[in-house]
Amino acid sequence: MSIDIATAAKVAKLARIKVEDDALPALAQEFNDILGFIEQLNEVDVDGVEPMVSVTPMRLKRRADVVTDGDQPEKVLKNAPDAREGFFAVPKVVE
Repeated sequence: MSIDIATAAKVAKLARIKVEDDALPALAQEFNDILGFIEQLNEVDVDGVEPMVSVTPMRLKRRADVVTDGDQPEKVLKNAPDAREGFFAVPKVVE
């Protein structure tokens, strides 16, 4: 697959990135380089290779999932510019 200048311009527009016309050929070439690298990766035989987190087998450290702090709504709401009835009050955004 090859990315031409028109496609690079379309991708830039969809990504809402302003790219000058003189920079589009370089952008298209970068896209083509990326796609070429992906094609190289697709050629690698990974049958029988287990997914891994690290190059060495290891088990991540785990901790108990317990609440160690909380139940302090007064302290939390003390920092709010506007708090009402135990909640943060924010200005209305949608009419």
